[in-house]
This record gives sequence, C-alpha cells and structure tokens, in this order.
Amino acid sequence: MNEVIRLLTSHRSYRQYTKQTVEPEKLKAIIEAAQAAPSWVNGQQVSIVAVRSEERRQQLSVLSGNQKHVAEAPVFLVFCMDFHRARLAAELEEQPFEAAGDIDALLVGATDVGIALSNAVAAAESLGLGIIPIGGIRRNTAEVIKLLQLPEYVFPVAGLCIGYPAGELPQKPRLPLEAVYHEEVYNPDQKGLIRNYNKLHRESLKAQGVTERDWSSTIARFYALNPQYGDAGRTLPRQGFTSSNLEN
Repeated sequence: MNEVIRLLTSHRSYRQYTKQTVEPEKLKAIIEAAQAAPSWVNGQQVSIVAVRSEERRQQLSVLSGNQKHVAEAPVFLVFCMDFHRARLAAELEEQPFEAAGDIDALLVGATDVGIALSNAVAAAESLGLGIIPIGGIRRNTAEVIKLLQLPEYVFPVAGLCIGYPAGELPQKPRLPLEAVYHEEVYNPDQKGLIRNYNKLHRESLKAQGVTERDWSSTIARFYALNPQYGDAGRTLPRQGFTSSNLEN
C-alpha cells in the first residue's frame, strides 16, 4: 500500500482543535489542491470562502445548527458551487446563459464541490491537520449567502473545519466493501450486510464509551426527522437557479 492510499484509508473526523493557528502556507497548499481537482468541461464551478474571523465563525456555527466545532476550528472553509463566472463568460462572449435553468447544473455544481472538497481533505490530512466536513452549512443558506456576500449563481454546499487535532480518535468502521462495490450491476441484497454492520457499529461505539445504537437506527431517524434538510429549496431560485424541477 502506498502513502496516498494509506492516508486516504486512515481518515478521521475531528471536532476538537488546539488553539494553534493554521499556517498561511498550509492553507494556501490546501486551496491549491482543491483548485487542482477535475471539473465538468473544465468549468471550475467551485469557489471557496475561508473564514478566520472569530465573530463570523461563531455566526456560521449557529447557522450550521449550533455546531460548536465550526466556531472553534481556526479556519472554516465554505465550498460553493459557482456559476457566476460562467455567467460572466457568457456576457463576455455575448452568448445566452441558460445553465442555471437546468437541473443538471445542480448535479454539476454539487459534484465539482465534492471532488474539490475531497482534495482539500486529503491535502489537509497530509499536512498533519484535522478536519470535519459540515453539511449543516445548508441549514440556513439564505443567511450564509448574506453573511458571505455571495453573488447570484453562487450557492454554499458544504463547509470544512480545519485545525490541529486536540487528541487522537479511533477510526469509525465502514460498511463492508460488498455493500458499496458492485460488479456489472447493482446488488440489491443489502439488508443482511446492514445487519452485520450494525453489530460492528455498536461494538465501535461501546469501545468509545458512547451510547450504543445501530447504524440503521441512526440513519433512519435522521431522514425521518429531516425529510427536507435546510432551506435550499427556497434559496436556490433566489440565487438564479430557476429549474422548474426545484421546489418553491
């Protein structure tokens, strides 16, 4: 196993950080790694807003569902899908701009953000930093857009806490490979694999001294309580994404 694969397969998510600041050169390297990620038609449909201000991090912590690690991390990155530059390119070339009316633009933007975010995670971890992605940035996107002064056709998709870990953490077990890797066609026989994984999940929680619960129970409860997560259905149209498939 080479060092890249060893790094990728040893990932952990950290919620507690030391007071040590993240060096500017390390942050720059992380951003450059994210920017180097592939993107649809080389459109580079991603922008990253780095938030170091304690006051602004505290505000984002509240907007993300009162996740205190957002406020405590020395750096918080907000990854946005960005079609604002595509709109400017259309203006420069005197061409119509229709992409934001196509539901595919959302898939493109979210995918590009995910790939860039993954690059940033790997880069940060390779530099000895701890991270945790924050989907809660989508809870109150209208306020995040206002706080970060995002222009039309720019939308916050995910956040990323970055800092020096305050301690070591055990690695969470993953679903068995057979559950996520399919050859030729999708294998629908998943329930048995999930039941087996539940046992492993409970054992991991017990070893950490955390309340034991099945993975399936946690996931089922989350999606039962969050049938529509956040306010994206309302704010996407305000940002110029006008596909008829979007909910009002």
